[in-house]
Amino acid sequence: MSDLNALSESIKSALPVTNVTVARGELTVEVPAAEILRTMVHLHNTGDFKILVDLCGVDWPQRAKRFDVVYHLLSLTKNVRVRVKAQVGEGEAIASIIGVYPAAGWFEREAFDMYGVAFSDHPDMRRILTDYGFSGYPLRKDFPLTGYVELRYDDELKRVVYQPVQLVQEFRDFDFMSPWEGAPHILPGDEKAAMAPNATSGDPGKKP
Repeated sequence: MSDLNALSESIKSALPVTNVTVARGELTVEVPAAEILRTMVHLHNTGDFKILVDLCGVDWPQRAKRFDVVYHLLSLTKNVRVRVKAQVGEGEAIASIIGVYPAAGWFEREAFDMYGVAFSDHPDMRRILTDYGFSGYPLRKDFPLTGYVELRYDDELKRVVYQPVQLVQEFRDFDFMSPWEGAPHILPGDEKAAMAPNATSGDPGKKP
């Protein structure tokens, strides 16, 4: 913990951070979006955080700047991780860090595809996970669960087609109680077998 506190102090003295916290053995640094590239260069070169473990988005719809872009960095020499956060508003872009961490290319495209966060100076800012022509951003909190179309291959037409999403099992009632005979132990549903109607007791819904 003392190493994290020392690291947090050095980061605060070198970078224009808005907040630095050490909690549960983790260091989190919050910086303005305009300073993200400068922050990454400093942590990579001076802080020796050579590995980008992950880059992801977080959606806070009630906030003016609704997205957090979160970077997770690792220093093998120090055996320390740091989390960097930057807030981005809807329709705004944040600088790409591919020039510092080439592995960010895939992560930035994923954040763009799932949240709609654009990264300026990215060499290939296209969707990467959703279908061609997909509308909307699936990991936003306000993304509707119905009303969109799905992509599938039509074996009769021999081509890919779009069609409205159909929830074929909606409102079905599943009964997982199933009696099994011959088991060495009592299984859920055995009480059904004990209460099952037979020819002597009769069943209003069946003939004896």
